[in-house]
Amino acid sequence: MAEKLGTIQQIWRYPVKSMAGEQLDEVEVTFQGIQGDRLHAFVQAKSNSPFPWLTGRELPTLLQYQPEWVPGDRPALAVRTPSGAQLPVESDDLLAELTSASGREVFRLGNYRGSHDVAPLTFIANATAAHVSAAGGAGIEPRRFRMNFYVDCPGDSPFAEDAWVGKTLRVGETVRIAVTERDRRCAMITLDPDTGEAAPSVLRKVAEENDATAGVYATVLTPGFVRAGDAIVAE
Repeated sequence: MAEKLGTIQQIWRYPVKSMAGEQLDEVEVTFQGIQGDRLHAFVQAKSNSPFPWLTGRELPTLLQYQPEWVPGDRPALAVRTPSGAQLPVESDDLLAELTSASGREVFRLGNYRGSHDVAPLTFIANATAAHVSAAGGAGIEPRRFRMNFYVDCPGDSPFAEDAWVGKTLRVGETVRIAVTERDRRCAMITLDPDTGEAAPSVLRKVAEENDATAGVYATVLTPGFVRAGDAIVAE
C-alpha cells in the first residue's frame, strides 16, 4: 500500500531568480521543473564563482521586485520595481537599475530550463518552516525559504521531509519525482521576504538542529500537473 507522506498546501513559482515569487493554485511540471520557474536570472559579470547570480545576499531589496505577467497572445514578463514602475524583464532600464543598486556589473540570463541551484523542484514541510522561523526569533514566515512546494505532513514534526531522500514519490495524479538530497541553506533564508531585513538566527538554528539543511531537492520522472490539495505518496 502506498504511504501518504503529506498534502501540497502552497505552490510557488519564481519567474526571476531571487525576486519575489507568485503563489499559484496549480502548475505544470515538466522535466525541467515548474513551467516558468527561474526563467530569468541576473548574473554578476565579473564573478568567478560557480554561483554567480545576483541575489538577495548582495542586494536585499531584490526581494521586493515583483515579476508580473503581461497578458497577450504570448504573455510577456515584466517586473514591478520597489518604486512602482513596471519594466520589461529584458529592458535596459531594469538592467541599469539593478546595476546601480547593487554596485555590480550584471547581465540578464534567460533560460527556458530554469536557473536552478541543484535540482528543478524543492519541497519543505510546513512544520519545518514554522519551527525554524519561530525558533530563530524571526516569526513564522515560510516564504523566506523560497520553496516551490510547502507540504502539510502528518504529525507536524520538523524536518520530516529529510526521510524522503532516495525515494520515488507521486505528487497528485500523474507527477512522479525522485527526491535527491537535502537542501543546504545559505543566508537567503535569513532575509525577510518583504523588507529584506536579515535575521541571522534563522540560519544558525538550521545549522544547530539539522546540519544547515531545511527542505529537499527533487528531479522529475513523470511530468504533469500539480494542484494545491494534492497528496504526496511514496511508491
